[in-house]
Amino acid sequence: MIELVADKDSRYKMAGKDKPSVTVKAGEAIVLRITARRGKSWNRDGSIHGFSLLRAKDRSKVSGWDLLLRPGMQEFQLTAPAEAGDYEVVCTVICSEDHEGMHMKFVVEP
Repeated sequence: MIELVADKDSRYKMAGKDKPSVTVKAGEAIVLRITARRGKSWNRDGSIHGFSLLRAKDRSKVSGWDLLLRPGMQEFQLTAPAEAGDYEVVCTVICSEDHEGMHMKFVVEP
């Protein structure tokens, strides 16, 4: 279980970490629990934040990891990428003027 907050200040946060980051094993089954708090703006469909996983080397999207977050807590059952390496989580909803700063490191170990 990986728990994090997509916060109203356009930042991902994890309890006990100044800089949130996630480390998983390749192909591992993951339960991602995200609590989303509304920022200053949101999508017409009600999404207030996004959670997309990109490969760090070329910023291409990882299939199945393009999540839209609504207010409150949501759980997602996902599978970690099969390819070990560095990835980046980015918000895909323009949630405020600080939206560009809403990202975090995601590491997949062999």
